Amino acid sequence: MNTSTINKNINRRHFLKIGITAGGGLVLGMEWLAACSPSGSNGPEVMQTLNAYIKIGADGLVTIMAPNPEIGQGVKTSLPMIVAEELDIDWKNVRIEQAPLDTDKYKRQVAGGSGSVRSSWEPFRQAGATGRQMLVNAAALQWKVDPAACTTEAGMVHHKSSGKKIAYGELVEKAATMPVPENVQLKDPEQFRIIGTRVGNCDTKAIVTGKQQYGIDTKREGMLYASVIRPPAFGQKLVSFDDAVARKYSGVKDIVSFDDKIAVLGRSTWEVMQAAKAVKAVWKDDGTLESTADYKANFNKILQQLPKESKRKDGNVKKALASGAKIFEATFECPFIPHNTMEPMNFFADVKPNSVELYGPTQLPDRVRNAIAEKLKIPKENIKVGMTRIGGGFGRRLSTDFAEEAVAVSQLAKAPVNVIWRREEDMGGGYYRPMALYKYKAATDSNGKLVAWHHHSVGVTGNTARENNFPAGAVPNLQVDTHEYKSPVTTGPWRAPIHNYIAFAEESFLDEIAHGVGKDPVAFRLELLELARTQPAGKVDYDVDRYAGVIKKVAQMANWGQPKPGVYQGIGAHFSFSTYVAQVAEVTNVNGQWKVNKIYCAVDCGTVVNRSGAETQVEGAMIDGLGHAMFGELTLTKGKPDQTNYDHYRLIRMREAPPVEIAFIQNNEKPTGLGEPGLPPVSAAVANALFAATGHRFRSQPFMNSAAVFSVQKQSEV
Repeated sequence: MNTSTINKNINRRHFLKIGITAGGGLVLGMEWLAACSPSGSNGPEVMQTLNAYIKIGADGLVTIMAPNPEIGQGVKTSLPMIVAEELDIDWKNVRIEQAPLDTDKYKRQVAGGSGSVRSSWEPFRQAGATGRQMLVNAAALQWKVDPAACTTEAGMVHHKSSGKKIAYGELVEKAATMPVPENVQLKDPEQFRIIGTRVGNCDTKAIVTGKQQYGIDTKREGMLYASVIRPPAFGQKLVSFDDAVARKYSGVKDIVSFDDKIAVLGRSTWEVMQAAKAVKAVWKDDGTLESTADYKANFNKILQQLPKESKRKDGNVKKALASGAKIFEATFECPFIPHNTMEPMNFFADVKPNSVELYGPTQLPDRVRNAIAEKLKIPKENIKVGMTRIGGGFGRRLSTDFAEEAVAVSQLAKAPVNVIWRREEDMGGGYYRPMALYKYKAATDSNGKLVAWHHHSVGVTGNTARENNFPAGAVPNLQVDTHEYKSPVTTGPWRAPIHNYIAFAEESFLDEIAHGVGKDPVAFRLELLELARTQPAGKVDYDVDRYAGVIKKVAQMANWGQPKPGVYQGIGAHFSFSTYVAQVAEVTNVNGQWKVNKIYCAVDCGTVVNRSGAETQVEGAMIDGLGHAMFGELTLTKGKPDQTNYDHYRLIRMREAPPVEIAFIQNNEKPTGLGEPGLPPVSAAVANALFAATGHRFRSQPFMNSAAVFSVQKQSEV
C-alpha cells in the first residue's frame, strides 16, 4: 500500500481550534467529515461527523481525548492508538482522558453496533498525521530546511543530512502559530509501530486495584439512593400501595410513585432495598398476561400464513420447492434472554428547575440527553451528561429507561439521586433479546445444488431476519418473510442483534442440507460462495473472497476432516458488522457425556488496531455465545419472569470455557466491527459438532434443554 495523501478539501476550516495551552502546549481540534455507509448485513449504517481534540504539552506528553463510551470493548485504548500512530509518538508518553458528551466536538459518541473503530479510523489517522506535519513544518522553519527533508520518530523531528533533531515538546509553541497544512501524508501500514501491536488496556491498573469508578460508585453532596419497585409481571399496572411500615425503616427519607412504579429513597442502598420489601403494592392486569407456552402457540399460528410483503424475494421459491429433488425443513426456537451485565443497572440524576446533571453508564449519551430534554421540555444545552466506564452493556444500556427513571425520581424527591437496581430487578426488568420462532424450508436439485431457500419467522421485535445475509445471493430462489408479534414484554438489542440467533439457525440448517446431499459442510459452503461470485442471484451483500477466506483458514487451523480419534468437528461461519468470522468446534466424550474440547476461529476484520484487545473481544464473544447457547433462557408465567437471579439462571462456568485459538486474516483493509462478530457462529459450530458426534440435531436453545450431552452440571446440582 503506497503512502496516501489527504484530500485537499481537508484544510484549515476543518480545524476548529489551534492554540497554546496554559502550560505552553499545542491544542489541535479537528472536524472531519467521516460519514460513510459501509455495506453489510446490518443495512446502511451512517458514520457521522466526528470531532476530537489532541493536546500536546511542552513536556512532550500527549493527551488524547477518548470520545466514545467504554464498555469493555477497549476503544478508550484503541482509538488513541490510531492518533498516536500517525502523530508518530512514543506510546509511553500518551495520556488518555474520557471526553464528556459534546456533540459539537464529537459527533459519534456511541458504544454499539461494533462501530467505534471503523467509524473513527480515517478521521483519527488524519488528525494524527496533520498534527505530525505541523510539528515538522515548525522544525523545518526553525532549521531553515525543506520540510520534505525531515522525518519523525517517537516524538522527535529529525533532519538526516545535518543530524539535527528536536522533541515535539520544544516545537509546540511555534507550531501553534503556523498554518494548518492542506495536504498531509498518512503512513504506509508497513511503517506502523503502534497499530497491530499488543497494548494493555489503559484502565487495567485502576480496575485491578479497585480505583476504577463506575456509575454505581457515584456520590454527590446531598445525594439519596433509590430503589424502584416495578410491576412484577409484564402487562400489570399499579393500583395502590401502603408504605406505612416501609417509612419507619432506618435511613428512609421519602417514598414516591410515578409511571406505575414506586421509589424508596434513603441514605444507603441496603436501607432502601430492605424498606422496598416492606411496601405493600396492589397490581392489576392490563390485558392478557402471557406465558412462554402462549408465545410458542401464537407464533406457530402466525406462521401458518405469509405476510403481505417479503423482506427479500429472488426467483420463484414456491415453484422451486415444488420441483426440488430433495426437500429440507427445520424449525428453530429462540428464547428471551436478559443482558446480565456485571454492573447492575444504575444512573445518577440531579434535576433542578432549568437544568439537569446526569452521570452514569450509558452506551448512547446523546440519546439519553435528547430523551430527558423531551421529557422535561427544557433545552438539551441545559443537560449535562457525564460518562462513566461501564461494567458491561451488551446492548442493554442503549436504552434510556433507566436514565428516565432516575430523572423522574430526582424531580419528585427534589434531590440528587442514584437509582440502583437489584439483580432481581435487572434480570426481571425486560429489554430482553426478543423471543422468536424460525421456520426454514429448502430444496436441492438432483446434483445436490441448493436451488431454493425460504426463511419464515416471527418474533417480539420489528425484525427477525438479516435478509441479505449468506446464503442470499448464492441461491437462485430465495424468500425471506417476517412477522412482528406485539407484546408488553420490553425487548431491545442484545449483543449482535438478530445475528446472535439466525447464525445458529441458518448455519445449522446449511449443515443439515450439506449432510443430506452427501457433501462436506466446508466444501458445501465454499461451493455456494463460488455461485455467489459466478452466478449471483439478486444482491450479494458480502465479499465472497473474504468470506471464503475465513472458512478456508479455520479449516486449515483445525485440520478439518482429519480430527484425532474420538474428536468430532462442526463448523459455523457468519458475516456481521462488516466482519467475517468462521469457527470450528471440537467435541469429545468424557465419561459418557459430550464436552466442547476446543474452538478454532478465523477472523477478517481488516486492520487490527490493538491485537491484545482484538483477541480479548473475540474470545469473550465466543465464550459469551457458547454459554448462552448452552444455558441461556428466560421464561414467563402469566407475564412474570421465572428467572430473576443466578440461582435459577445458569451461566457458563470458567471451568467450562474451552481453549480457543484465534487467527486474524492479514490485510490492509480498513478496520471493521469486532465487539460482536465473534459471538454468532459459535453456537452453530458446537451444534454441528454435536450432530457429527451423536446424530442429534439441535433446534432450540438452550442446548441443555434438548439433550443431556454436555459434561456440565445442571443448576440444581451446583
